[in-house]
Amino acid sequence: MIQLGNAARLGGNPLQRRRCSHLGDNKRNPGSGCAAREPAGNPSDKDLQRAEGSVRIVLGGSEKGTRIMDVFQRSPIRIMFPRAGGGPLEEAVLVNTAGGIAGGDRLESAVTALANASIAVTSQAAEKVYRALNEPARIATKLKVCEAARLAWLPQETIAFNWGRLSREMDIELSSGAELLALEWLVLGRAAHGEEMVGGHISDSWRVKKDGRLIWADSFRATGEMFPHLHRKALLSNYKAVGTLVYFGPRLDTRLEFVRDISPSLKCHCAATSVGGLMIVRFAAKVSSDLRLALRSFLQQFSRELGPGPFRVPKMWSC
Repeated sequence: MIQLGNAARLGGNPLQRRRCSHLGDNKRNPGSGCAAREPAGNPSDKDLQRAEGSVRIVLGGSEKGTRIMDVFQRSPIRIMFPRAGGGPLEEAVLVNTAGGIAGGDRLESAVTALANASIAVTSQAAEKVYRALNEPARIATKLKVCEAARLAWLPQETIAFNWGRLSREMDIELSSGAELLALEWLVLGRAAHGEEMVGGHISDSWRVKKDGRLIWADSFRATGEMFPHLHRKALLSNYKAVGTLVYFGPRLDTRLEFVRDISPSLKCHCAATSVGGLMIVRFAAKVSSDLRLALRSFLQQFSRELGPGPFRVPKMWSC
């Protein structure tokens, strides 16, 4: 027998609220939960259903270009490989089918570029980190770039809502002769809503190894009591959108000078330096739209300096 609503037969009212099995009737206030099922004490993200998604991509080179060697994906993370007219594989797109990230979610991404592979990895849209109760969302990204491989990690921005909690880790393994461009950018609050981030938890860390040796580590951390002070000049100085870009490849000194030459033309604050054989570039803007324009301009100019390859503005940024 098909059942809808409160054990009603087909043809009954499918919109009728289901009876709570712990109560003898349905005489509860509209929108109230079941007291018998509610956990004692303060609510926690641990008591709620949360996502545990992951994706793994392994790419190799061939005479016909980059080819997919291995793919694994677990909801809510999906991976797509859009191509135009059956052309070569140039871009991979990560999709979060959950539509956003809640406190307690765990998402992992791993990309391995083997010899002669060339790929740009981006995201379908900006990622949103919703207000959390007490647990941070945990995002882990692992990139491995082998000799003669070229990898661009260029996701769209991550927007942290007020009282959002995020712990993000980036681990990169490089081999001599590889080339990498990796970007992460973060927006604090929703400017269109006039939202100010007055509390929450943000932890954003990088670890880069070359041939098994740690060459750079960096971490940004802001907790509840720090957010009211982020406007100070010694901290973010009223900049709500910040980004970090890491480049590893040949002719580093020449390309560092090129970035410093073009930085005044960008519509944001930009500074570049070299550490341990890496080029580190920092971006900061008061609103995310200015940072997006600056990053587009940067990638357009830097890609011309680097020549053909994956280090360009991803097509998904224009969708």
